[in-house]
Amino acid sequence: MEQQITERMSEEHMDTYKMLVKYHNNFKRIANMYKKGNPKLSEEVNLVAEEIKKHLKTILK
Repeated sequence: MEQQITERMSEEHMDTYKMLVKYHNNFKRIANMYKKGNPKLSEEVNLVAEEIKKHLKTILK
């Protein structure tokens, strides 16, 4: 049979995924907002956004 079975996300998982996408986008916006005024803060916020992005990629696998 050698067919791959893919699991569908539940409604709760989809809601969590969408929420994480919103958080990622918001953190990126915040980082861009502080890029000139406070570069260190911008860098830290970008790190948080990238960490969220890593988790989003693992969810889709």
